[in-house]
Amino acid sequence: MSSTRIYTLPIEQTGWQVPGGATTAFSWEYDESRDRLLSLYERGKQRQWDAAERIDWSLDVDLDNPLLTPDESVPIYGSRTWESLDERGRAQVRHHITAWQFSQFLHGEQGALICASKIVQTVPDIDSKFYAATQVMDEARHVEAYSRYLHAKLGLAYPINPHLKALLDDVISDGRWDMTYLGMQVLIEGLALAAFGLIRDLTRNPLAQAINAYVMQDEARHVAFGRLALRDYYRELGARERDEREEFCVEACYLMRDRFLAEEVWGNLDLDAEESIRFVKESSTFLQFRSLLFSRIVPTLRDIGLFGPKVRAAFADMGVLGFEAIDVEELMATDEGIAESIDAQRRAQVEQTIAAGGAGAQAAQR
Repeated sequence: MSSTRIYTLPIEQTGWQVPGGATTAFSWEYDESRDRLLSLYERGKQRQWDAAERIDWSLDVDLDNPLLTPDESVPIYGSRTWESLDERGRAQVRHHITAWQFSQFLHGEQGALICASKIVQTVPDIDSKFYAATQVMDEARHVEAYSRYLHAKLGLAYPINPHLKALLDDVISDGRWDMTYLGMQVLIEGLALAAFGLIRDLTRNPLAQAINAYVMQDEARHVAFGRLALRDYYRELGARERDEREEFCVEACYLMRDRFLAEEVWGNLDLDAEESIRFVKESSTFLQFRSLLFSRIVPTLRDIGLFGPKVRAAFADMGVLGFEAIDVEELMATDEGIAESIDAQRRAQVEQTIAAGGAGAQAAQR
């Protein structure tokens, strides 16, 4: 199915090009020295998977409630707008908000695909080029999976959110290699990991759960890659350069916080957009949801040394400072374990189906 048929706005109105001033770096030093980066590279090679095979695309999706989640997870649940809707209208909201969420995942993954290829081009050391090359394939697979879900299962897609677009503009157009790492590997992917995790843990639809769990298994390595690559580099930066990067982090975090207001959905459905946005901003449930989105970013910025007064003040304003003590290595191990558990369940179901078929054939012969 052509994307033109499922987007809520014409593609011609939403595409854009970003000029880049990056410098290509060649490295003739092939005596790799960072063992942890090379370990990630080995894991990246070993954990490649096929989105067409690993995901069971035969699973059904109920368009009235694609994620099979309680209504409390809808951002405008409890608002006057929500209370005024009949069941058909509420089903439409659930369909559209899911399409909007997964559309932003798709667009973010394409941004990550472009950034990963840029890292291969610009990063100065060969071990980072090795790992980034595996990430390019990961991101292409993620784009494939989210695109297929939107086209084949939801039949609906939304353009890129303006806040995400603005951040991608900044990250892609900056010629400094570390800013690509910081913007994509740490900030955008860190927030995406938390958003994927919330859906993975809340949804009762096995297809949506599997897609997000498998993507998270890859993304956890990507964030670890950003941490390892930047930790030593930022330790050597002067105060002015570090302040500049912290200011970028603050601006980026506010952009990412505001991208989850879903303004496009309320306007597209002809709901009271102003009332809906105001409700989402003030909803205690959604404030908690937005704060959880920073559970991966806060400890990572602390770990790489970008946790000065400006960053701490911004996180205090957002109410997310408590996440600084989270063990990101433990989160990564949990992501790996959940994906493997879903795989084991899928294999068990396949084996049961095969066994049932064999028993049926024997009974028919008797």
